Amino acid sequence: MPLPPVRRFTMQGLLQGGVRLGLGAALLVLVLVLGLGTAPAARAQGVDLATLQVQRFEGALTLDFTARVNLPRAVEEALHRGVPIYFLAEARLLRDRWYWRDERVTRVSRSWRLAYQPLTGSWRVGLGGLNQTFPSLSEALAIASRSAGWKLAELTQLDVDKSYYVEFSYRLDTTQLPGPMQFGLGGQGDWAVGTARVLKVDLGAE
Repeated sequence: MPLPPVRRFTMQGLLQGGVRLGLGAALLVLVLVLGLGTAPAARAQGVDLATLQVQRFEGALTLDFTARVNLPRAVEEALHRGVPIYFLAEARLLRDRWYWRDERVTRVSRSWRLAYQPLTGSWRVGLGGLNQTFPSLSEALAIASRSAGWKLAELTQLDVDKSYYVEFSYRLDTTQLPGPMQFGLGGQGDWAVGTARVLKVDLGAE
């Protein structure tokens, strides 16, 4: 039995359908179709991942990354009002397995706190127990968006005959914002700042 023809919506068909559906219903369908075709997809933005590499160093597998961050105006305004923001970098090292879901070997994360100091007009970046002060936002962002020699795993944990890869992400962590601000973000909009990448690991001989 032949398959029925695929029905396609056209401008003329929608307007003609208004006779049967009513003009209001036809216009509503038309608006929905046009809206679906033009609505932008929600995605993280504002981060360009300049470098991302994994290497072996002193018996360990380490990760280096450098990102360039361009903060939306809404985020900068919040900073100038005294709201600290946090950047979160996460890396998961996984082993390929054809017979089951890939095995997670390790998962590591780092969080940077960025805050404006109105009395001195300076910017402070905190990582763990270390705090540094900078005269400009661009200098502070440069420190809060890079890491070198970040240890992922000991080489003794890995098998050179297996395949591994790293799932990496770097983003503005809105979960650490004050509660009322989190409630008001909704779909995040300008606060959806971040990037993600998957990187294959080469464990061959140096």
